[in-house]
Amino acid sequence: MFTALIKLLRDYLRLLLFGLGVLAGIQVPGFVDQYQKSVQAHLAEVSQQLAGFQRDADRYFNGNLEQLISHYGNSNDPVFSAGGSNIGAIAQRQLQLSRAVQGFEGAYWHPYRELLLNPLPDIRAEVWQHFSYQLLLKPEAIAFGLLAGLLTAMFIEALLSACFWCTIKGVARVYRRSPSP
Repeated sequence: MFTALIKLLRDYLRLLLFGLGVLAGIQVPGFVDQYQKSVQAHLAEVSQQLAGFQRDADRYFNGNLEQLISHYGNSNDPVFSAGGSNIGAIAQRQLQLSRAVQGFEGAYWHPYRELLLNPLPDIRAEVWQHFSYQLLLKPEAIAFGLLAGLLTAMFIEALLSACFWCTIKGVARVYRRSPSP
């Protein structure tokens, strides 16, 4: 009777862990999607900020933005000199964001690789802070969820089994060593 109850509780625990793993795994594609959209939005914003300076570079420096930045930086006026540094920072940010967006292109797993290996920490933190949990019913989200559920259930069950096995072995060892009355 007691063994059957333990087995039933273990089965329900396994189902619970699988369900929690599925729900957690389904969130991953949603997070990656929001991260990708946020990077693209930041790129659009910084490109818009840089557009006026690029027009000036087109007009006065044959389109060379670096020469415009250098011209601002070499100015004796501290306001223009600081402006050159600011324009340079905006141009560097645009380059960084453009590379990130290019990293998303290609196979379906490229956005995951980009977020895992080359994340933009400020944008990742921003997305994490404003992440809205969702249940995406896209094939990749379902596959991610099922795999996460299976791995979670298997890992926790293996961990609990190992703990149980070690406990049983330890009790058996103590029982064998204790002197008989």
